[in-house]
Amino acid sequence: MLDQLKRMAVFASVIGHGSFAAAARQLRTSTSAVSQQIRALETDMGVTLLHRSTRKLSLTPAGERFHAGCAAMVAAAETAQAQLQQLRDAPEGELRIAMTVGFGRRIGPALAPLLAAHAGLKLHLQVEDGFTDLVAHRIDLAIRFGRLPDSQWVAQRIGTVHTSLYAAPAYLAQHGVPGTLDGLRAADWLMLNDGTDQPRRLPGSDVSVQPRYTSNNQLTLQQLCEAGLGLAPLGDADVAEAVAAGRLLRLDTQLALPELPIWALTPQRDAQPAKVRHAIAALKSHLAEVR
Repeated sequence: MLDQLKRMAVFASVIGHGSFAAAARQLRTSTSAVSQQIRALETDMGVTLLHRSTRKLSLTPAGERFHAGCAAMVAAAETAQAQLQQLRDAPEGELRIAMTVGFGRRIGPALAPLLAAHAGLKLHLQVEDGFTDLVAHRIDLAIRFGRLPDSQWVAQRIGTVHTSLYAAPAYLAQHGVPGTLDGLRAADWLMLNDGTDQPRRLPGSDVSVQPRYTSNNQLTLQQLCEAGLGLAPLGDADVAEAVAAGRLLRLDTQLALPELPIWALTPQRDAQPAKVRHAIAALKSHLAEVR
């Protein structure tokens, strides 16, 4: 079948260019190879498609009808190729991004210029802090943090989350600022749920604490922290507005909180559509500005 389609395309090229030699130049092959393809096509079809002479080619009645279908096939293939090239070169279609709830506040500022510049680009956000089935949701791009589990998806680092220890002024007024590791151990802690009830070791120390409040949602932990329930390790950029408004205070402690890498996960490394390439570039640029 593929050989037959190739011969039909060669036949359309011969007629379109007016000779075997011109078609051979366009197809980057030899004149004899083109002639062989046409003979094979006529043999397969059981009809003569061309009248050949030393001066010119002319279509038989059967060839004239057959050429219309061959030319339409080639035109459809060229249109499909042009559409694919457009998707490769210009951000168009629906971009489906999976991310955590807390990262949602960054997506708008990061992608607004891209979306404004390309009216043909649509956006769907799959927002959840739990497990997301990236294949089932037809995700083009997933945003993840920290250590990544083994996966067939390709990870590209696009930024860093700088974290510090925060508390609300009301909590510190009632409990005081913990100035020692023992004070940190005795504090009320808010942390992401890790699926266990075990104590957690504080980053940069040998001290373990038992979280009093846990959640699978980082934004919820921030809101609880602002409500004065305890101490929480939070992303500096995420809480900048709350700090500026006086709802949270950054604590200077002996802890060296880790910097978490931000990853862009895609199904493949090469031949990424333009919408994915441009989105990753926009996110990297935005994250570099707000670090």
